[in-house]
Amino acid sequence: MVSHKIELIMKRENSEKRLIQYAGTAAAIIIGAIAGFAYWYFIGCSSGTCPITSSPWSSTLWGAAIGGALFFPNKSK
Repeated sequence: MVSHKIELIMKRENSEKRLIQYAGTAAAIIIGAIAGFAYWYFIGCSSGTCPITSSPWSSTLWGAAIGGALFFPNKSK
């Protein structure tokens, strides 16, 4: 009975740590998306020949992807 309670506590602690890790990644994705949109808005490509910055959608998605890739939690300590 006691070992079962310890297991539950350990699972809860692990899930809380994982939630914190992924919350940071989610925040990085949102910040990256905002930065990508801001890049399109302020710098962008007016001729439409630039594949990433010609559209606000592609610029925002690339920003989100880069933000997520930079802050994705890894297992190395």
